[in-house]
Amino acid sequence: MAPKQKRNTSAPPPAPSPWLIAMECRAPWELGSIIATWPVLRLAPVGDGHSVIVFPGLSASDGSTLPLRGFLENLGYDVSGWNQGFNFGPRAGVLQAAKQQIIDTCRVTGKKVSLIGWSLGGIYARELAKELPDCVRGVITMGTPFAGTHESTNAWRLYELISGRDIHREVDQFDLAVAPPVPTTSIFSRSDGVVAWPASIQAPCPVNPQTENLEVFASHLGLGMNPSAWWAVADRLSQAEGHWKRFERKGGVHGMIFPDPTR
Repeated sequence: MAPKQKRNTSAPPPAPSPWLIAMECRAPWELGSIIATWPVLRLAPVGDGHSVIVFPGLSASDGSTLPLRGFLENLGYDVSGWNQGFNFGPRAGVLQAAKQQIIDTCRVTGKKVSLIGWSLGGIYARELAKELPDCVRGVITMGTPFAGTHESTNAWRLYELISGRDIHREVDQFDLAVAPPVPTTSIFSRSDGVVAWPASIQAPCPVNPQTENLEVFASHLGLGMNPSAWWAVADRLSQAEGHWKRFERKGGVHGMIFPDPTR
């Protein structure tokens, strides 16, 4: 596990407003936009065949990540879900099974594994990478609330309901804000209606300069089905191991789709 760091005592960012929650209804349109943008998505950088494991969000299953996984498979990656049904929180055996999946995949392929996590799935990806840095090539999270508290999301009551766990005790077990010791990208949206976007911002890490925040325009429920998020994921995965570089923002339309997150 990463060494303990001094906790941030400032007020956590508040959960998204009811207006942003209402905007989550646009998620189906984001999936539909894949069709319109497919000619461009087909130009995404191809992969090198290494293994990728995708973790779903709270109360979701591998079915929710099927479109993204299909896209990545089309680019040449060996992609799998987390193979544990619905994500009802880190119940007994869940994290151990996920850890074993990473170890087994790394052993069989002889290569490190990339981890992608949507929302709560991103917490799993980050914490597992901290435990298994020799098996993990990089981490990409989408709308993951690692930098705030439960008060920074509109899902914490649902978490306690379906997991049967006290979220305060859960959070206190980990230093969630500490970056994994591997290349790490946090994809976030300022119009996220479930997670306050500041809670997805990775602070500079003195022991790991290979971290970044990447902004897209998306809903929380649509992040894993959003064309711009797909392109960002493909771009990040395509980097050769050991040659990580920050996401390159260009001018014109590209700069509008991927705005500067520090603005």
